[in-house]
Amino acid sequence: MDRYTKHTLENGISRRSFLSRGALASAAVGLVGFSGCTPNSPGGEVFAKGISYGSSSDEGAQLSFLPKPDKIDDAAIEKTETFDVVVVGAGASGVPAALSALENGASVAVLQKENVAISQGNSGAGIDLAASDKAGVEALVSRLMKDNAHRCNPKLLREWAYNSGEAVSWMIDRAKKAGAKVIDQGNLQQVNILKMNGYNLGFHTAYFGSKPYTNGDGMRDLAAYAEQQGVNFFYSTPAIQLVQNDSGEITGVIGKGKDGSYIKFRAKKGVILATGDYQNNKAMCDYFVPDAKHFGRKQINKTGDGFVLGYWAGGVIEPIGHTKMLHDFDAGPATMCDMPFLAVNHKGERFVDESVEMSLLNNYLRGSEKAGQYSQIFDANYMSQAKNWPGILVSPEGLKNYMPGENVPHRHGVYEAFINTHKADTIEELAVKIEADPATLTATIERYNELAALGEDPDFGKSADLIKPVDTPPYYGIHRTLRLSAVCSGLLVDENHQCINADGGKIKGLYAIGNLGGGFYGGVDYPLTVYGLSLGRCYTFGYLAGRHVAKLQSST
Repeated sequence: MDRYTKHTLENGISRRSFLSRGALASAAVGLVGFSGCTPNSPGGEVFAKGISYGSSSDEGAQLSFLPKPDKIDDAAIEKTETFDVVVVGAGASGVPAALSALENGASVAVLQKENVAISQGNSGAGIDLAASDKAGVEALVSRLMKDNAHRCNPKLLREWAYNSGEAVSWMIDRAKKAGAKVIDQGNLQQVNILKMNGYNLGFHTAYFGSKPYTNGDGMRDLAAYAEQQGVNFFYSTPAIQLVQNDSGEITGVIGKGKDGSYIKFRAKKGVILATGDYQNNKAMCDYFVPDAKHFGRKQINKTGDGFVLGYWAGGVIEPIGHTKMLHDFDAGPATMCDMPFLAVNHKGERFVDESVEMSLLNNYLRGSEKAGQYSQIFDANYMSQAKNWPGILVSPEGLKNYMPGENVPHRHGVYEAFINTHKADTIEELAVKIEADPATLTATIERYNELAALGEDPDFGKSADLIKPVDTPPYYGIHRTLRLSAVCSGLLVDENHQCINADGGKIKGLYAIGNLGGGFYGGVDYPLTVYGLSLGRCYTFGYLAGRHVAKLQSST
């Protein structure tokens, strides 16, 4: 058994670990009851109150946020459908899995809780092996291991590395056939990693956009294409129970239709869970990713349904300390997000060495008051001051695209709700626009200008060549609000994405992909070494899992 699997089995969350911990605690303090809670699914930022975690003296009772699904008797089932492969979830991994399975000869059904396919983001990356040195591929795998605190499964990283180029190219081809707005950006977003330890790398990068068209629109187009090809989609039909025989094999899914009727979907080859994460389930988030407690959510209705199904089928959830994706590109140009301009919090105070990557700034902005809010500050000289910095500068004329009140007929790549870049002739006026205290921001900038003149940073230690004075109007402020985009940890799986039980054995007939599949990440924060890694993983593992399950022998 490899290091990763052994550690996860020893420390992960499973029915067996729950029962053993509960038994120990019961012997010491008596049985502790806990109330199952329906996963909370808010439409926005507010979570329901009073969710039970159980007693702190009983570690097992923490699992009250994984309520056992109600048993659906055969008598309550009004219809039975039979397919080779059943996919649960129509997103960036589920839709490719369904189409891949179909193209490999399987009959396929997709159950989707929502009434349409759902996904987010724009870019999905894969390695172009023909343009890459093998040593470069391995160097990137090693870099991603480091990015993930060496806690992830290297076999899964290598599976992405050596198959992602094929999968992303396949995705682009099928999306184009579907009429989606997609191109292969190749190396455009990956310019910083075309050399890794001196070795060459090349990429295929699927790009759905520009905004407001996103990967979600692309997946809806692809789902329509897959349906035309023969995939059966059952929208507004959440999966509420896995069908498991006495030997532990998963043989199907029970879904609940729009009219409230129960439908059994028999799966002759396997069930692929692709239901996404649990960011809208407060109890799960507070337990697995407490750092994200006060941040807003970018998605809705991601309630951890697949985690509940997989757990009660005998699956193992990765140990706590799940990887969070907590960054935001919506306000201001994305190409300037990592440039080390002066950064201030919502009060107007400097809070960090600004060379810290934007994807990590959330760790400095966790407070309950205006969590995740900060602003990048610079002046009229920014085009010359930052010309040699990493990233791509946008000219003052281009910044108007991100500014409220500007006469820009067609805002390109910007959501209206996140037009939050500002320009002002005075610091006090800029402070009002970015919702900071004018006196505090003025004092912060005065101090920053002192450091620029001093030529060193005794406050935070930023490299002296990155400290540029903010003293020439007009002044600019890009006001950003970080929100939770995804939780990227899930159920323990092998290289075929088959779920593993607490004994290290495979759960026959059950697979997990996308943000429900575990082992690919391991650090506190999602790494931005490869832009589009998240969607690239979803496409790749959906493509591979669909093909693998389709080629299995039927169990019935």
